[in-house]
Amino acid sequence: MKTLLTGGIVVSMDPAVGDLHRGDVLIEDGVIVEVAERVDAPDAEVIDATDRIVMPGFVDNHRHTWQTAFRGVGADWTFPEWAVAMHGTVKPQYRPEDVHTGTLLGRLEALHSGVTTMLDWYHVAQSHDHEDAAIAALRDAPGRSIFCLGAGWGTPDPVDAEIRRVRSDLAGDGPVTMALGLRGPEDTSMDTVARELKLAAELGLRTSLHIDGGGTRRPVTELRAHGLLRDTTTFVHANGISDEELRMLADAGNSVSISPDVELKMGFGSPITGRALAAGLRPTLSVDDVPSVGGDLFSTMRTAFAVQRGLDGGLRSRDLLEFATVDAARSCGLDARTGSITPGKDADIILLRADDLTVFPVTDPAATVVSAGHPGLVDTVLVAGRVVKRDGTLVGVDLAALRTRLLESRDRIAAAAGIPLDGTWRPRPESKDTH
Repeated sequence: MKTLLTGGIVVSMDPAVGDLHRGDVLIEDGVIVEVAERVDAPDAEVIDATDRIVMPGFVDNHRHTWQTAFRGVGADWTFPEWAVAMHGTVKPQYRPEDVHTGTLLGRLEALHSGVTTMLDWYHVAQSHDHEDAAIAALRDAPGRSIFCLGAGWGTPDPVDAEIRRVRSDLAGDGPVTMALGLRGPEDTSMDTVARELKLAAELGLRTSLHIDGGGTRRPVTELRAHGLLRDTTTFVHANGISDEELRMLADAGNSVSISPDVELKMGFGSPITGRALAAGLRPTLSVDDVPSVGGDLFSTMRTAFAVQRGLDGGLRSRDLLEFATVDAARSCGLDARTGSITPGKDADIILLRADDLTVFPVTDPAATVVSAGHPGLVDTVLVAGRVVKRDGTLVGVDLAALRTRLLESRDRIAAAAGIPLDGTWRPRPESKDTH
């Protein structure tokens, strides 16, 4: 099966391929086989990419989709308020069907906005059925997804048996794979961190870890002293760690995931984008959670760009595109398969409208995507060559039924938790410390 994307403005994110003012991309059996100004493929299905920017799909390596039903309610919350609200108040009311609905709509939202690969950082564990519901939702969405099971967030301790159970279900190289969400030295003992890393290595799992580092704690220094820095670990946020510790992460081959909108709004401190680059790290970007911020990487890139430019005038627009594509794919161990329009990689590709009045005329495509891009531009999305969004509409998705299910889920949870949905809910961190 062959598909030819023809006549588009190609932003490949591969220096060897380059960018093409007018180019074609040939896909065969889901894999990119040729990128050139003109490709002759008379037997291919043709997708007209005229007036479209053709670029690799975005990679979001840290998002909590189970919270989708409560979109926007936490726009004014600090982190302690979010923790009390989501983990202490609403999470205990979640049933498996609530997890499935929220995860499915959240993953479809990401696809709709051009995120072809997403790591779903799952920490709503209540039972085996809850986890299985999240996995089923990721399978029901036609994207490339990584189910990152957060150890210790409600799963039985020790977590080994549960991680092995989920891993057995997600063995192989399908569209849904697995990672392990570590607790880390700020939440547990070094012995536990060592045990979880050993298990991850045994099962061939990459790991992800939320980290703060503020105050007197030096968590990266502690991890290095115990020989626990692995090049397969992505450190999320890390706003409070020192420049020296960032260099330690760079020396160990780690990656960092920055969620600039959440970090700035919730009081984490300035995003570490520039400091990470200075330390030798390639930052990556993530949405984090939609109760507090928007669910698209266009706005995430724009925030990260504006903040760093305001601090030191650094970064260029293409840097941000790299963070959200090739660099994020590398952090997930998927850079051989996705993140750029490169012959031999899977065809995870998005087509953005270049004739939309919000971006027209497109003189510098990369700069335009970063400075003015938005989900409304996402016209077509392909995952491994399969068209999952066409002409601005997700393919084969009954959104009306899913919207109804999500509203019913939200309203039931809110009623059970005794919380209002009229914009007046303000959690009180002093009542429950759930972090």
